[in-house]
Amino acid sequence: MKVTEVSKAFGGVQALSKVNLTIKKGEIHCLAGGNGSGKSTLIKIISGFYKADSGTIQINGKDYQKLSTMESIEQGVQVIYQDFSVFPNLTVAENIALNDAVASKKKLVNWKKVYQKAEEALKKINIVLPLHEKVEELSVSDKQLIAIARAMLHKANLLIMDEPTTALTRKEIHKLFTAIRHLQKQGVAVLFVSHKLDEVFEIADNFTILRNGQNVITDSTKNVDHKKFIYYMTGRSFDAELFQPEVSQEQKPLFQVKGLGLENGFSDISFSVYPGEVIGIIGLLGSGRTELAMALFGLYAAETGEIWIGDKQVTIDSPITAIKHKIGYVPEDRLSEGLALGQSIARNMSIANIDSLCKKGNQVDFDKVDENVLHWAQELSLVMQNAQQPAHTLSGGNQQKVVLAKWLEIAPKVLVLNGPTVGVDVGAKHDLHNYLHQLAATNEIAIIIISDDVLEVLENCNRIFVMNHGRFTAEFKNTEVTEQELLAEMTRQE
Repeated sequence: MKVTEVSKAFGGVQALSKVNLTIKKGEIHCLAGGNGSGKSTLIKIISGFYKADSGTIQINGKDYQKLSTMESIEQGVQVIYQDFSVFPNLTVAENIALNDAVASKKKLVNWKKVYQKAEEALKKINIVLPLHEKVEELSVSDKQLIAIARAMLHKANLLIMDEPTTALTRKEIHKLFTAIRHLQKQGVAVLFVSHKLDEVFEIADNFTILRNGQNVITDSTKNVDHKKFIYYMTGRSFDAELFQPEVSQEQKPLFQVKGLGLENGFSDISFSVYPGEVIGIIGLLGSGRTELAMALFGLYAAETGEIWIGDKQVTIDSPITAIKHKIGYVPEDRLSEGLALGQSIARNMSIANIDSLCKKGNQVDFDKVDENVLHWAQELSLVMQNAQQPAHTLSGGNQQKVVLAKWLEIAPKVLVLNGPTVGVDVGAKHDLHNYLHQLAATNEIAIIIISDDVLEVLENCNRIFVMNHGRFTAEFKNTEVTEQELLAEMTRQE
């Protein structure tokens, strides 16, 4: 597959400008770039969803100026997006093979053939899954493998995977990469879209980086290191430094949790956050970290223990009481939990603090709303056209800034960030982390980062609590523990 001098503009905004991309048979090629770099637009042009304004796409030796979706599929291009497009109420076999049966236009479904085809498709990626199991009962990684198997049933020779590891554990990533390498041996090309550097260097043969809709570099992953890769993506150099604030535990803590517990979630959780600190809580999926994050914001009501803000013990039994006590919560999934995607930036930013933005008679002061949006846009370096722009039109990093601004609007005393940089590019990630450090330096906000990203926690939290099987199993200062030691504690079996 070869993309030559492809350009695309939306309403005067140039999304792609003379972009080139070549992928050979059996090659695993990484397409990287920051949020808003043009990756998604390029994928949609290759798949026929968008029509390029200029340039050509060559697939299997045939040139296209205006590639359609059907032409792309007929030429063996299959895209697996982050939602996988699977039906949770159908079985594994039905998800893989039923579309094929429907396309045959036969009046009756040959169920034996459906299950036979599904089994054959799974064999192509060397995976075994329970064919009669409903997909809703399976893990995220298994759903992804179902989507890959379905693509192979359509005789894919180019598989495009958009941020395929966002919701996967390390074990599941290994399983996915094994399947991808098995496809590679069969001559299937894979375009792996990601900005997770460790994964890029682990799986990709070559890479192409886009920035501001233009080619920056195409090269072998063997020829660059992490530092160069980041520079090509962002145009900036970042030196990894550990967050080391001056903290005195002789001061009164800003926030305390004492013996907090929730049945089937976590037990006996205790920690304090002192002025100037950023506390990290790290654990794998299923460790109880997500349940703890939700309990701190009242989405779950803790059944035992105490929560203190300053000198005052508080009861957090709902998000309403959490907001009342000035607790902000940046959720793990901003798309379904953090944003109303179809609503404007202004509405998303102001919703948590709407009572304070009303005039007499409970009329919203829209001038004040717009003023606040401009303030946070400047404060967080939010790239937007105007305050009425829908949230879904923003890049991932800018969406996350809108979520953060929503909670900064309430002047929080406690800020809980659950996976704060999931799906955020390296440049925006760096900016968000720096801003959190500046917030902590005010000595007025207790900041808690909850994550499974070892490097994020190690570099940005001065104290780290490891969570395993619903309990804290270790506490470290970030200056006294290595990445390997943290990972070993996270995965330790009792």
